[in-house]
Amino acid sequence: MSEAPETSPAASRRTLLCGAAVLAAGGAVALTGCGSSSGGSSSGGSDKGGAAKGPVDLGPATDVPVGGGKVYREQKIVVTQPTEGQFKAFSAKCTHAGCIVDQVKKQQIQCPCHGSRFSVTDGSVQEGPAPSPLPSYAVAVEAGNLKVTAS
Repeated sequence: MSEAPETSPAASRRTLLCGAAVLAAGGAVALTGCGSSSGGSSSGGSDKGGAAKGPVDLGPATDVPVGGGKVYREQKIVVTQPTEGQFKAFSAKCTHAGCIVDQVKKQQIQCPCHGSRFSVTDGSVQEGPAPSPLPSYAVAVEAGNLKVTAS
């Protein structure tokens, strides 16, 4: 009685599909979904929030509405203006699973992945599952443009 286990074909398909995905994607990106259960970690020269060290010119301060904010997705920065002339900058990388927040609505910075909500005033968690506040950055208005420096 030497029958192959029932899971053998599924494992072979998974291996074949992961191998094909690796080849199609050029190797590096597809490996993240094909590995074992050893949780990966990101490494690199960026700060804890993932934004460039700065200063980063984000453009006109007038793009950020009073009582709201704007997500600068490419720079991984969110800038809010809780009251007129008062600008706050935070990492746009959610502290729960690392998703990039997608909007500032109802005076909250909102993450689309698992529903975390953060304060536009100080980046504190207002609704989980995020375990900690968004890291804050220094922000200044120079010649009408927002300049953000990750600390």
